[in-house]
Amino acid sequence: MHAFSQVCTGSLGDPVINQTFGSGMSSIGPPLPSGVTDMQYVDTNCPNDGQYAIVSSVTGTGNCHGSTWYSVSTDHSGERNGYMMLVNASYAPSIFFTQTAGGLCPNTTYEFSAYILNLIAPGFLTAAYSEPNITFTIETTAGKILATDTTGTIPTSDRNTGPTWLKYGTYFTTPADVSDVVVKMTNNAPGGNGNDFLLDDITFRACGPIIETGFGNSTGVATQVICQGSNANYTLKADVIGENSPRYQWQVDTSGYGFKDIAGQTSNSLDVSFTNAAPGVYQYRLGVSNGSDISVVSCRVYSSALTVRVNPLPVVPPFPVQTFCEGNTMQLTATGGISYLWTGPNIAPTTQNPLIINNVTQANAGTYTVQAMSDSGCYAPPVQAIVKITPKVVPFISNNVGICAGESTTISASGGLYYKWTPSTGLNHDNIPNPVATPLQTTIYNVTISNDGCSDSTKSVTVTVLQPPIANAGSNKILYEGESIKLDGSEKGDEITNTYWTPATNLDNPQSLTPNASPTGNITYTLTVTSQSCGISTSSVYVRVYKKITIPNTFSPNNDGINDNWDINELITYPDCTVMVYDRYGQKVYQSTGYPKPWNGTYNNSPLPPGTYYYIIDLKDGRPPVSGWVLIIR
Repeated sequence: MHAFSQVCTGSLGDPVINQTFGSGMSSIGPPLPSGVTDMQYVDTNCPNDGQYAIVSSVTGTGNCHGSTWYSVSTDHSGERNGYMMLVNASYAPSIFFTQTAGGLCPNTTYEFSAYILNLIAPGFLTAAYSEPNITFTIETTAGKILATDTTGTIPTSDRNTGPTWLKYGTYFTTPADVSDVVVKMTNNAPGGNGNDFLLDDITFRACGPIIETGFGNSTGVATQVICQGSNANYTLKADVIGENSPRYQWQVDTSGYGFKDIAGQTSNSLDVSFTNAAPGVYQYRLGVSNGSDISVVSCRVYSSALTVRVNPLPVVPPFPVQTFCEGNTMQLTATGGISYLWTGPNIAPTTQNPLIINNVTQANAGTYTVQAMSDSGCYAPPVQAIVKITPKVVPFISNNVGICAGESTTISASGGLYYKWTPSTGLNHDNIPNPVATPLQTTIYNVTISNDGCSDSTKSVTVTVLQPPIANAGSNKILYEGESIKLDGSEKGDEITNTYWTPATNLDNPQSLTPNASPTGNITYTLTVTSQSCGISTSSVYVRVYKKITIPNTFSPNNDGINDNWDINELITYPDCTVMVYDRYGQKVYQSTGYPKPWNGTYNNSPLPPGTYYYIIDLKDGRPPVSGWVLIIR
């Protein structure tokens, strides 16, 4: 019998029996439950005659049966790691699949089918090889045959297209008194030489009329696509072909969680509304029962699904604030979509992505907006990128400056965002634009001016430390009346503009540091040194002028008012001097320190006799004592 002749040509219901053999990470699956098959299970992908295995793939070249099989990499559905039943036929016909289907509806047509693949490769097919020949049987639980059909010889696959799965089966209508049936598959061909095949996706399900569905009308499109957040209204229409009194029940499956009945929707049309649609795949199908109870799912057949696909909006990651250096290249890259539309300050709308602007200026700063479109044509909400342009460093630094030692000055720079001064010695801060400098000596300060790493510029300013004037008039001087002496003044400091002595009395050049002084009496000279920037300094020197003394060698202390005392001229100007007088016997008859009162020729308040007396006068001026004689006349 020709393949497909006994399979349902109308709509199908959900499977009552759905044997997919499962899936797993191992290449060999577990055995079938007891009673399903009369073949022997082996846990290898190389069963012998009368054996079967549950496998995820078959290797043809180099396999255990002389490389006569096709290589098959997946099961019928293509499921990753999906299992299928590998059958190496028995020598005698055998029942290799048995299962009971229960809870069937009366007067309802059901299909029993499976996908079968002849494993024998065409190059090894000879007249001696047998090929699979399968009988599908439906019986009551008491053994009464309700339907049977045979596939006939299942041909090998075309060598050009490779291994091909074919669907075979049979269908029947349940009598009014039958709700449970037993389905069987029997291998009629002998084993031993060929008759090796794969089996997958064995189903038993309701078979009914053709159901045409679409959006707007029954022949309309089967899919509608909208974007996340959209509002949409649809009317789904269905027509049942060849059925006079069908019963209806609409179902919905939201994003693959399984079809569920929609309460109250039991006509051949369905209104569907979306408000601010959430992403997902929404499928709708119409369940139809051919005279049976529509509330029993095993009685239904279903239309093909109508789909509303709500595509998510592309998600463009937010942009942190973008900072670029003036004169550099700005690049903004959006992701999450397949195309983009950029707008921004001083640019025309562009689909360029990344958005690239060369040699940026302050005119390029501002807010840029990008809208992304997905491959399904959905637009994301606009996303903004704030762009800041860091200006180039335009360095400026204050002029060189001079200060007096111990003073401070503010040095300043501008044109950037960040500043670093070196050396930091003498600065109150080294990372601000206008530090206060108090250097101890002349210093060159360098400042690096930068803008967020965009560019650097180094400038320098010299702070010259001017030393204040220091006047030094030298050590005190001693001279004798009528003599002259050179003053040894000196000066230190910067920017000295004027030097002079005061008073100028008896100085040969008051503007000289070392003038010749010829004072007639004791005097203090003051040296004044003036700096242009750092003030005035003074220093004084005392000049001691010793008067010449005249020592008379005669006096007459007779109280006549004439020459009654030993008057030594100017000796009073030597307050530290010592005066000692001796008689001819060496006895000291007079002594004084200083000469505040002239000697009147007495000793212990008694007049001394006339005669010659001898004196020693030590002026205490560093010169040797003066000695001589004096005559007292009465």
